[in-house]
Amino acid sequence: MSGEAAAIPLPARPKLAATAVKDAAITALVALGLFIPIVGLRTDVSSAGTLHLRARWGDVAILVALAFAGRLALLTWRGLRGEAKPATAARTAMLARAGTFVAPLLLGLAVVLPFMPGTGRYELDLGILVLTYVMLGWGLNIVVGLAGLLDLGYVAFYAVGAYSYALLATTFGWSFWICLPLAGILAAFWGVLLGFPVLRLRGDYLAIVTLAFGEIIRVVLINWVSLTGGPNGITGIPRPSFFGLPFSAGGGPGSFADFFGIEPSPVHRVIFLYYLILILALLTNWVSIRLRRQPLGRAWEALREDEIACRALGINITNTKLTAFAIGAMFGGFAGAFFATRQGFISPESFTFIESAIILAIVVLGGMGSQIGIALAAIVMIGGFEVFRDLDEWRMLVFGGAMVLIMVVRPRGLVGSRTPTIALGTRRAIGAEHVGEGRG
Repeated sequence: MSGEAAAIPLPARPKLAATAVKDAAITALVALGLFIPIVGLRTDVSSAGTLHLRARWGDVAILVALAFAGRLALLTWRGLRGEAKPATAARTAMLARAGTFVAPLLLGLAVVLPFMPGTGRYELDLGILVLTYVMLGWGLNIVVGLAGLLDLGYVAFYAVGAYSYALLATTFGWSFWICLPLAGILAAFWGVLLGFPVLRLRGDYLAIVTLAFGEIIRVVLINWVSLTGGPNGITGIPRPSFFGLPFSAGGGPGSFADFFGIEPSPVHRVIFLYYLILILALLTNWVSIRLRRQPLGRAWEALREDEIACRALGINITNTKLTAFAIGAMFGGFAGAFFATRQGFISPESFTFIESAIILAIVVLGGMGSQIGIALAAIVMIGGFEVFRDLDEWRMLVFGGAMVLIMVVRPRGLVGSRTPTIALGTRRAIGAEHVGEGRG
């Protein structure tokens, strides 16, 4: 057979249609049961201040019909085209060529964004937020995408970096450029501490332990009031300066605006923070790519594919896992330090499990192991969420539906390529006489 799939015989198509309709009807019934309490019944406050229940059966009917039609269309499309085959070498090469064009385009847009027409404070803040999650996604990609270790507590390293920077800067008065590497080193240290208990764990067990680690860090931040401020957090975190030149809205001697002879503006600090997180994200990307081509990166990929075979090759599993956790945690700590200096205030509410879930979703949606895919996924998930902001209460439903659609169409991510760094170009032919000698 050639092509994507063999054609379905005509007698089998009515049976396929009946099965698809039955499955879509079951999906509609499940959607009906879910949407009646969530959408169909709404509590409103009357003019007298009392609560009353309002039914919205029309909205429920529309959603159920959309679920039925979507499921029917998906099953019909899959049935007519057949199951997709794994990506071929030609398709992988095509994705690689597309990445060589998309990556410079995104980088160019990121560099000129602050100076593009129509770019204001809102667009810059959104760009900073997207780049922060891009950096976090690239950091987690080392653990999940390259080493194949499922980590559900990555937000813990994000929190360690943020609180390390805040405590060092407020207690000792050190500058951002001194506290930033220290925050990354402390986060890497906690990554090693997490790595030791989970050396013998894989899969679901590893995920549960890392999830517990993230919750332990959050509970410690809440209850260690004398150090972290507890639920009140830490305020008055110093802002970064431009090589010793502070950003002052009113100007003044020795300020950034005074040194360059320009009009003082609060936007200057925002632009500086934007380029700062852009440089940190690019540094994360560069280090990840360089490490992937080194023996350590190849050991991560071998561990991801098969841990038993990795041990048989003589690779030190302990060091391989610990380095993955430590380096991934270090970049999470850098991002946390930037978050602290940008906000000027941090509290435990900023480091909940939902943050780990968002970062992991970015890695999975973009394609585990793909740098450009993670960047695209961060733009879609963080920037796309803002696009649906005007939909009010329907925002999460529409956004969630869009994510489900992407994962159905692209189950391996937007750029789902996990080609190893080193691979054989062609399979070596082994003759029958050599197979008999045990070489096959």
